[in-house]
Amino acid sequence: MRKFNPNKNIIILLIVVIIVVTTVSITAANRAKDSGTNIVQSAINDTVSVVDKIITAPGRWVTGGVQSVSNLVNTYQENEKLKNEVDQYDEVKQQTKNQVQEIEHLKAELELNQTLTSYQKVTANVITRSPDTWQDMLIVDKGSSDGVEGNMAVMSQKGLIGRVMEVNAHSSKIQLLTSNNKNSNHFPVKISSNKGNSFGVLNNYNIKEQQLIVSEITGDQDIKEGDVVQTSGLGGNSPADLPIGTVVKVKPDSYGLNREVYIKPYAQMYDISVVTIVQRMAGAAE
Repeated sequence: MRKFNPNKNIIILLIVVIIVVTTVSITAANRAKDSGTNIVQSAINDTVSVVDKIITAPGRWVTGGVQSVSNLVNTYQENEKLKNEVDQYDEVKQQTKNQVQEIEHLKAELELNQTLTSYQKVTANVITRSPDTWQDMLIVDKGSSDGVEGNMAVMSQKGLIGRVMEVNAHSSKIQLLTSNNKNSNHFPVKISSNKGNSFGVLNNYNIKEQQLIVSEITGDQDIKEGDVVQTSGLGGNSPADLPIGTVVKVKPDSYGLNREVYIKPYAQMYDISVVTIVQRMAGAAE
């Protein structure tokens, strides 16, 4: 068996190094004389270029992959941040809208209270409106401890909306003018025209046209569109001169014997958050 001779291998390596150095020197000298590239130099350059590409390619792939993943993660994080900002913007927008509506309701209620200076009154917040009686009933957060009594007139925004039907210590149930309960929701009214007043009873509501209906009209005065309708105070269940709305049209009743007057109410009945309960005339006896 032949023994490994390290001296021989060193000699061979030195010879190879000398040949490479000599070749590079000769090539450099020739390039100084001639701007062209000879065959040997071209072969060396091409070999070095190929080897460089092979060696550096995996590094570039890894670097590019890492950068792509990093970009993807950053994009995802930015998208999540933008989604959260959009959600927060929508939430703030809705809160602002709700606050604006609440402010408008309170402003309308304040204006109403300023017109009712001749009455004792209490302002209450709506706390419940049951879905199965949405058109008829609502519950407010004031009761007998606040001076509320049954049959008191209830107003909101700019006009009459109903009356107190049930009173507890700290809450009350309000029946709206939109109710079909004709036994408990009659209001004696006065219709003011240029030639005098007509009187009748508010006792019905047209859901489709969202108009109140007055019947049992007394007198023969000409009632026309735009005439003002108020409570008359007759019967003693409600104060006089509470605003209700304006006349929209007049037509014969179903029997053709009397007139029915259709009223556009000052207050809308479907978005009520604050009400004013009219207790009595200011200065009236307790």
